[in-house]
Order: sequence, then structure tokens, then C-alpha cells
Amino acid sequence: MKKIAVVTLMLAGAAGYPSRGIAATCESLASLALPNGKITAAQPVAAGAFSAPGARAGRGNAMADLPAFCRVEATLTPSSDSDIKIEVWLPTANWNGKFQAVGNGAWNGAIGYAALAEALRRGYAASSTDTGHAGGSASFALGHPEKLIDFAYRSEHEMTVKAKIIVNAFYGSAPKYSYWNGCSAGGRQALKEAQMFPADFDGIIAGAPGLDWSGRSAQAVKVAQALLKEEARLTPAKQQALHAAVLQACDALDGAKDGLIENPLACKFDPKVLECAGADGPACLTPAQVATARLMYAPTVNAKTGREVAGLPYGTEGNWTDQGWSVSARATGLDHYRFVVFKDPAWEIDRFNLESDITRIDVGEGAAVNANDPNLKAFFERGGKLLQYHGWSDPQISALNSVNYFKRVAAALGGQTKIHDSYRLFMAPGMAHCGGGEGPNDFDKVTPLEQWVEKGKAPDAIIASHSVEGRVDRTRPLCPHPQVAQYKGSGSVDEAANFVCR
Repeated sequence: MKKIAVVTLMLAGAAGYPSRGIAATCESLASLALPNGKITAAQPVAAGAFSAPGARAGRGNAMADLPAFCRVEATLTPSSDSDIKIEVWLPTANWNGKFQAVGNGAWNGAIGYAALAEALRRGYAASSTDTGHAGGSASFALGHPEKLIDFAYRSEHEMTVKAKIIVNAFYGSAPKYSYWNGCSAGGRQALKEAQMFPADFDGIIAGAPGLDWSGRSAQAVKVAQALLKEEARLTPAKQQALHAAVLQACDALDGAKDGLIENPLACKFDPKVLECAGADGPACLTPAQVATARLMYAPTVNAKTGREVAGLPYGTEGNWTDQGWSVSARATGLDHYRFVVFKDPAWEIDRFNLESDITRIDVGEGAAVNANDPNLKAFFERGGKLLQYHGWSDPQISALNSVNYFKRVAAALGGQTKIHDSYRLFMAPGMAHCGGGEGPNDFDKVTPLEQWVEKGKAPDAIIASHSVEGRVDRTRPLCPHPQVAQYKGSGSVDEAANFVCR
């Protein structure tokens, strides 16, 4: 295979590329040799010309503002059963000298075009992977253990290694800094990278990480099984009544009555206070529904090992569904048991046995998907920075997972003061899964991480905002756990300046 020659900057400019930082033409990357992989396309994309595959006609092009870039597609085959697709986007002007890999969601096997676009807008060379399969189901894992490994961690690492080779070939230099940015399954991937491949990234953003993937599957399926009985389900009206009662009990604990629970860990509440005194109604809970609410909050414990799987914290009630946890959580859990644990596509939730099936989550192939290892010593020792965030009102992946993982990392590495310069967790009151919700849910994660990695300025608070119809109506500082935002006692509760992290 013909190797790429590094051309002079003058020649690169003559080929139609800006002379600053370009060492090869986009088209010439097609001949770049990749170990255990092959580049399948390398094409220049003019500014404003890209439209994501599958974008609906007539809705405008959300990516019309993208600058010109080189789009590289490749297939990676680290095992005999691997078929990992990746894309690497390389800005042809104003490259910031850095690399950003972006994460995925649920079982999804798809390139993250929106996340790639956001990274490109910031000047990054960026990459995404389909994790080695197509579609949103875990059916790919049935009879394909190597593909499950690809999904669990290998596709992300292989993508990162190969993307850096491509970046180096195109610009004639390696990226000065490398970052991971992902939420949900992308947050799980983030932690997996820190745990298993500590040299891949200088800074990692792990949002709402599905780190206890198999545990969450067990918890969601357990609740869904209980709610097969229609009389145990909570209607939307009852969910809102329950949420209002929780707010009444715990809203003002931070000194501000503002419709948000700043620290659900300090909340004390028993749903029995809403039990119907007489006839059933939309503002009260039947005894069966009280049991459901308790089930939603309660952890699941493996009686043999003591291993605990977190329930949902107080404050999530308004985001519950008639199946308990979110629709995605139920579907992800069902797929996990069908295709990974039992390897039976016909397996249904009514066959779940808590006592025996809870023991299956940490054994076999499925355990590889989890990112529970608290030993981040290698990542921290080489200077890596981990910025993790989670919405307290997340109904899909319990925010308690993030809090519990933070505690385990601290315990493993000598206490919270030992990890404070390397790992910070930001909990967002009222925020749902990766965004949305009643609380401030929009905030820049990338800039604080860049400042931390590149200038040594750790984030002591991150300002988040909430908007209605495009208008910001509330701001609030997100504090590094275990600190919380305390109201100063005067001024608007909708202004971040009137809160302090303590």
C-alpha cells in the first residue's frame, strides 16, 4: 500500500488547503495504512455542505454552519468478528491542535453526528464510532461475544488509537491534548476509558454514566415486573402529586424554596403520607401504589454478596413512567437479560427472578460492559482529569450511581482530598437525563475541562442555566460534590450570584 508522504506547507496550500497545520491532502488519507483496519473513504466537505445521513428533508440543515473539514471513514477489525465503523472529522482551517472523541447512547450502534458537529465547531479534530454494530438493540451480542467486547470497551479504544494516527497523518503532528466527551452510555464509555486505557485521554467528561450497566438493567426489570399489575402503576397525576409532596418535605433544605431539591441525600420522606384515607383519587396513593413508590426509591441488594444497586433518589417522581423507570431504561434492561444474560430472544420480564437473576449481573460476558472499577490511579498519576456530572432528577440512570462511584474512588485512593485535584463530580438539581428537567440543565462542560487540563485551573463551580422558549429564567452554580449550593439569604433565588458552594 502506498504510504502518505508529508508534503511541504507550500504544496499543501497550493492543493487548496490553508498552509497552517496541514501536511497531507484529505483524499490522500485513503491510502493511509491502519493496523487491523482500513480507511474506506476520505473526502473533503465544503463549509455548510454536510447533512447528516438520514436527516429529514424539508426541516432545514442543522449542520449548515459547519466549517470545511476532511471526513474520513474507516472500518476496524481488531478481532475476527469485529466490524467497527468510525468517522474522523478534521477541520481544514483553524484546527485548535486538539482531539475530541464523542460517546454513544444506550445500545445504539450509530455514528454521533450531532456530537461530532459540536466538536468541529470548537475547532477540534473529532471522532465517533458505531461501537461495532448497527441499530439500537443488543441483539448483535447473541452468539457474538467479540462484538459484545467491542461494544463494552474495545471499539472506543481502537477508534481513539486509529483516530490519532489519522490526525497525525493529516496535520503532520499529534494532537496536543485529547479529550473524551460523552453522556449516558457515553459516560459509561468515558469511565471505561479512564479505568482501562489511562493513556488515551488527558481529560474526560463523563455525563450521567451508565457505569453499573447490568445493575441498572436488573433494577429497571425488577420494577417493570412489579408494574405488570396495572393497579400498582402510578398515573401521571399521581406521579405529580407525589413529586409535589417530596418538594414540600425537602425543597427548603438549602435555604431557598424554589421548586428544586438541591441535595436529595438529605431528604427524608415516606410516600405513605399520601395513602388514600378513603376512596382512590388523583391526589392520593393506594396501598399498592405506595409500595410502588417505595420500590422505586429502594436499592436492590444481592443477598449473597451484599452488592447494592441504587434506586432512584427523591425528586425524580415527575419523570417516572407507567413502567417505572424511563422507557429507555426498561428496554435496555430487557435487552440485557434477553441477549446477554440468558441468550434467549423470547425471554420476557415476567420470567425475572430477583433472588437468582440479581446474581447474574456480575458474572459472564455481560459484566464486561460495567464500568464499576474504582481504581483510577493510573489515569490520575499521568495527570488525567475527570469531570463527571449527573442530574438529580434523572429517571433513566440513577444519580446515586455517580455519588456512590465517587465515594468508592475516594475510598480506593486515600480519601476525597487525595482525588480533588483529579476528579470532580457536579450534581445538577432538577436536571433529567443528560439535560432537560425543571432545574438548570444547560452548561458548558468542555471549557472548564480545558482550563483544568491545559492551565491547571480546576472548576470550583460551573454555572448552569434553565430556559423557557429560548429565554433564560434561572441560573445556579453546580458545586463539586459533596458541596452543595446554599442560598445566601437575600436576592432572587433564580440568580446564581445569590448562592455559594459549601
